Amino acid sequence: MNASVHRSPASGARPEPRRSMVVCGVIGAAVMAAVDEIVFHQVLGWHHFYDRSTTGVGLLSDGLLHTAELLALVAGFFLYADLRRRGTLAPAHAWAGLFLGLGAFQLFDGIVDHKLLRLHQIRYGVDLAPYDWAWNLGGLALLLTGVVLGVRAARLGRAAGPAS
Repeated sequence: MNASVHRSPASGARPEPRRSMVVCGVIGAAVMAAVDEIVFHQVLGWHHFYDRSTTGVGLLSDGLLHTAELLALVAGFFLYADLRRRGTLAPAHAWAGLFLGLGAFQLFDGIVDHKLLRLHQIRYGVDLAPYDWAWNLGGLALLLTGVVLGVRAARLGRAAGPAS
């Protein structure tokens, strides 16, 4: 095997907390987009990404969302694998980033896409208030979980001190 292709992580490699958080944040946002796309767009058929036109345009918008979500997921996992390969993954920060990404996507969709831009609603023909509250509170809970994990990760990082 070529040693330049299969090298072990450099000894003394320092964790990269910020990069670990950002990379896993991208993965989290992509996972939440996938859950939204699969559950609410395809399985339940409650809405499309863009519902202010024809069904064909709605399906096209779902396909574009799905494409973006898959590209983000693949890119995120390549970047995650690179962190692992180089031995610079900061796991606590990565978990925080994952939850921050999940919650950020959910809240962005619920507030910006649903209410400000009105690209679509969660569901049609029903009282939206319970759905909106559940959607946005779920996103807020995920985001706050990420914040708590991020604060805890930062404290652990400070307590560990600089890597030698």
